[in-house]
Amino acid sequence: MTEATTQTPPTHEELMHKLWEVMDPELNMSIVDLGLVYDVQYDGGDVLVTMTLTSPGCPLGPVIRGEAYARLRELPGVNDVDVQIVWNPPWDPRTMASEDVRMQLGIW
Repeated sequence: MTEATTQTPPTHEELMHKLWEVMDPELNMSIVDLGLVYDVQYDGGDVLVTMTLTSPGCPLGPVIRGEAYARLRELPGVNDVDVQIVWNPPWDPRTMASEDVRMQLGIW
């Protein structure tokens, strides 16, 4: 008889930390610090990320999306990841980015 192992689901903080590792390739800043991640939810092994990009025409959107997928899949208990790109609300670094990012971008 084998003993069943139970997988502890990742916490919201663990999910956000993995997303924090994802960098916007053009700005070389974390997508979390930039305020591009609007929400992340875990449901029985599936993760849903709702995020935006710095602009609708961002040519590196597929790269960022793929990196977010790959980082989250590294976590135990994550079976699948759906990264949804949304445009509403529009990204505004003056209100959505961290204070450090605003300073680096010269936004006072």
